[in-house]
Amino acid sequence: MSTISPIIPYADPRAAIDFLCDAFGFERHAVHEGPDGELGHVELRLGDAVLMPAPQRHGEPGHACCYVAVEDADAHHDRARAAGAEITMQLRDTDYGSRDYAAKDPEGNTWYFGTYRPLA
Repeated sequence: MSTISPIIPYADPRAAIDFLCDAFGFERHAVHEGPDGELGHVELRLGDAVLMPAPQRHGEPGHACCYVAVEDADAHHDRARAAGAEITMQLRDTDYGSRDYAAKDPEGNTWYFGTYRPLA
């Protein structure tokens, strides 16, 4: 069995971790620092999904795009908006049975959240 865990580079990964947890509901699973205090390995969880925010040495920040399946898109949208996420696509019902919306994080990455579960 294979799993995909995106590594998303951030100019300020500590601020990104706080935002992703506050706005999008991720939970800190593992946060490891190197001897110099720089973040080395980070895992955030949302249900079964694992995301690894990283310092920008792993790539240029602000160009990622992810889809995350959630149980309640309306509640998730309201939480994200209340935490200051920039909503780039309002809640909508799709012709393939999903209810979803899109938002950007403070560094410009695009996040889609919806009820559609690929391969389910």
